[in-house]
Amino acid sequence: MFAELCATSNFSFLTGASHPEEYILRAAELGMPALAVADENSVAGIVRAHAAAREVARKVRERLDFDAAHGLIGPPAPPGTPPPPPLATPRLIPAARMTFADGPDLTLLPETRAGWGRLCRLISRGRLRAGKGRCDLTLGDLIETGTEGLQALLHPARRGEAARDWRRAAARVTRAMPGRVHLLMAPAYDGRDAARFAALARLAEEMGLPTLASARPLMHHARRRRMADVLTAIRTGTRVDVLGRAALANAEQRLRSEAEMRRIFVRHEDAVERAGALAARLGFSLDELRYEYPSEIAGGETPSGRLTRLARAGLKWRYPHGAPDRVKALMEHELALIAKLKYEPYFLTVHDIVQYARSREILCQGRGSAANSVVCYCLGVTEVSPEIGTMVFERFVSEARDEPPDIDVDFEHERREEVIQHIYERYGRHRAGLCATVIHYRGKRAIREVGKVMGLTEDTISAISSQLWGFFSSEAMQHERMREIGLDPTDPRLAQTMDLVHEIEGFPRHLSQHVGGFVITEGRLDELVPIENATMEDRTVICWDKDDIDTLGILKVDVLALGMLSCLRKAMDLLERHEGLRHSLATIPPEDPQVYDMLCRADTIGVFQVESRAQMNFLPRMRPRNFYDLVIEVAIIRPGPIQGDMVHPYIRRRNGEETVQFPSDELGKVLAKTLGVPLFQEQAMQIAIIGAGFTPDEADRLRRSLATFKKHGNVSDFRTRFMKGMARNGYDEAFADRCFSQIEGFGSYGFPESHAASFALLVYASAWIKRHYPAIFACALLNSQPMGFYAPAQIVRDAREHGVEVLPVDVNASYWDNVMERSDSGALALRLGFRQVRGLSSAECDWISAARGNGYRSVGDVWRRAGVPPAMLERLAEADAFAGLGLTRRAALWEAKALAPGRELPLFAGDMDGEGIAEPAALLPQMTLGEEVVEDFVATRLTLKAHPLALLRPMLTPATGE
Repeated sequence: MFAELCATSNFSFLTGASHPEEYILRAAELGMPALAVADENSVAGIVRAHAAAREVARKVRERLDFDAAHGLIGPPAPPGTPPPPPLATPRLIPAARMTFADGPDLTLLPETRAGWGRLCRLISRGRLRAGKGRCDLTLGDLIETGTEGLQALLHPARRGEAARDWRRAAARVTRAMPGRVHLLMAPAYDGRDAARFAALARLAEEMGLPTLASARPLMHHARRRRMADVLTAIRTGTRVDVLGRAALANAEQRLRSEAEMRRIFVRHEDAVERAGALAARLGFSLDELRYEYPSEIAGGETPSGRLTRLARAGLKWRYPHGAPDRVKALMEHELALIAKLKYEPYFLTVHDIVQYARSREILCQGRGSAANSVVCYCLGVTEVSPEIGTMVFERFVSEARDEPPDIDVDFEHERREEVIQHIYERYGRHRAGLCATVIHYRGKRAIREVGKVMGLTEDTISAISSQLWGFFSSEAMQHERMREIGLDPTDPRLAQTMDLVHEIEGFPRHLSQHVGGFVITEGRLDELVPIENATMEDRTVICWDKDDIDTLGILKVDVLALGMLSCLRKAMDLLERHEGLRHSLATIPPEDPQVYDMLCRADTIGVFQVESRAQMNFLPRMRPRNFYDLVIEVAIIRPGPIQGDMVHPYIRRRNGEETVQFPSDELGKVLAKTLGVPLFQEQAMQIAIIGAGFTPDEADRLRRSLATFKKHGNVSDFRTRFMKGMARNGYDEAFADRCFSQIEGFGSYGFPESHAASFALLVYASAWIKRHYPAIFACALLNSQPMGFYAPAQIVRDAREHGVEVLPVDVNASYWDNVMERSDSGALALRLGFRQVRGLSSAECDWISAARGNGYRSVGDVWRRAGVPPAMLERLAEADAFAGLGLTRRAALWEAKALAPGRELPLFAGDMDGEGIAEPAALLPQMTLGEEVVEDFVATRLTLKAHPLALLRPMLTPATGE
């Protein structure tokens, strides 16, 4: 049977017009036994096709099992019954179409695991040699990397390529791969295919090569022809209607069945048969990839022995007066489960990364399904005590599916790069790489790029993208929004453009790097997956994203950045320096009533996670009084719980306005801690398992569809199965419908309890510092910008409202960072730093701090001693930083403007008698308070002089008697 061995998906960015998954589904419809997705110099879309093939196979098995159980296999169907859809389960053949600077294109197909490794190394070599998104290869690279375990399809000469050069390069390939090269024959659908096939057959005979047929599809179905032209136009930077020869002549370059291929390749049917025969020999599958964790063996100690030793030592450190029996039992249980699943190296990897960060005094905090456990608490990965939460270490689905544990580690956002480079140095770039993130066409990008190539004007494109929310809900809403902005939705060009915008939604645009997901291997990473350069210097990434890695069961350690950790570390340093208090996340006094009082008042500007307007509105209604209340607070104000209508029922039950009832004792155990309202992702899964009778496999797929920011997951697919399961177990239909609606809300953002617990600790820590040391908290916040919801002006205003004295930027007192000073009364005051002034750099400001000695006396004094350029002094003058010298803003700016850049001053700068003529003093007009406030905002984005509305109050206040 025919198998397509050269399909191009949309992971050949802006070329292929179909998703890898669509090829697999179409191949199943066509009854195709196998399919090779071969993208250009890439295997980025392979895992998605692999997952789709597995899903098709699973559904076919389920259907066959159902038919067998109900006696539907065997007897013939009645006359006139339409035939059922084919039950083909196409096998994915991993492949890549490689382009060479000095030779023909080759589609390389691995026969074995070793062949896959060589293909990945070849792609890595070309990618690492070139800039991001490009690949630079020669045939010498192919020969040097090795070709054992690989089959090759030799593409005919490109248009304009000399036949003699092609023959010479092709001969080199056939010598390097004896008996493993086929000459590819593909139709061009231009009316000359018969002659072309005959010429290729003669060429193959002369070269001693077998021919092999392929449709070389760019799309899975003919209806994608328009999309293929749009992608070509985007790639070439032109409009669709002037593509000319670059446009497809027809819609024929699509995936084809065996019958179609035999009609096209009449008199060359043997080439069609060879495709199927070769596919049958290509037995390699991505299921053969066996990911090996780094062994993490140190000093001859086994991973199991080392983890046990570190965990028990940590238990004594965490509980110096002896751990409770429950905690001891939990730790032994966790160690036994880790050993059973052979995950000791994973926990050791995370431990070693965290220990490196702590050795460099980089604040970090772990979170995830496995992070909030006794073992991780004792290893120092997290500061959340396992006694606080109610998480179960082994989630039922994860153990049943034998999936890697999930631990994310947040680091200070300013110092995470140190940790990333340490991982590269420790494991080597051949063993460690960041995951990719696939940038998809969404919303504005889709409208802008499609609209441009379709010839819409910039005004029209801007008008459409400005009303984005209305265009992706329904066709009626789209038409209504268009009419509101003055567009005619029935205009043919506009309607066609919007159809294409909807169609391109979700198409991959390019690869970017993941925010911090590291894949680390025991052996060569570039034999597991290709490695390439990222845009950022000293970063290398793999071409698979986190969903692909999850599909293959590959370990990922998330090394993430969190601004609040930078803020907390700076605040703790300031506490130690000025108050003599040395605190860590674990030693901040717990359960302080004053902190909870502050939270209940929604006095939370700058406090982690609860500083948004939605949280500030919810806090007085929630009135948290303990740590677990904060866990719920973090989880409940999220798109998932809000869309699932979970917020109001929870508040009503918490306030006693609604009776807390459970439909069964079993579900009561799951929902008791949240008053019968599912708030966490784990609860959603347990409802499905306990209430609806989901199997572990089904619950796992439900979990994946609930995953944060899932691009393609659809929770609604599970609705019928869920409702039937709940009814079978005796639950009321209205309750089941309400439950599923709440679960469905997690499709936008399902927050696990373990993550909420880790975040809640940072909520409490930041709130404790703000409550007791508002000046230090404001200083740390300002030194950690940009982060959070609030601008520096709001942070400063909030600090002043809490009684903090804030001092202005001063050339004789400020440093780059904001600092704390003791006022005359002995209280701490916040001195604003040079970082608050627009346009300054830390290096130049450090010269000012280092050179001032006993203080500067004038603007020119700063210039002479610090050596900074006059333009920088002008910025300082505009920020009123010379006010401490008795200079007004305009006087200081006048002096700064008088300095000539680059001119060397005479020895005494005209200070001696008779040296030069003194410039007469300038009579500069005094600035009004309003002008001062405006200039403050222009220069520093904040003011200490007056609130802008205070200047308008006389005009806004009605006169007496009116």
